Amino acid sequence: MVISLSSLGTSLLYLVVAGLILWLFYWAIEKVGLPEPFAKIARVVLIVVTVIVALNFILGFFGHPFVQLR
Repeated sequence: MVISLSSLGTSLLYLVVAGLILWLFYWAIEKVGLPEPFAKIARVVLIVVTVIVALNFILGFFGHPFVQLR
């Protein structure tokens, strides 16, 4: 498995942008001030999405991502 520098830079940029978007959603949930059951559900959904994005990123290095955006 050979990882080129250009693909590593693209992957790192993808990870940073995804992290910023997910952090923005988390910040918006806290800032809007949803009532407690809805805020907890929104945070859990955001955590699940973050885990899926992270696993897809890691599995993409091995050539088998389970979510392909094409």
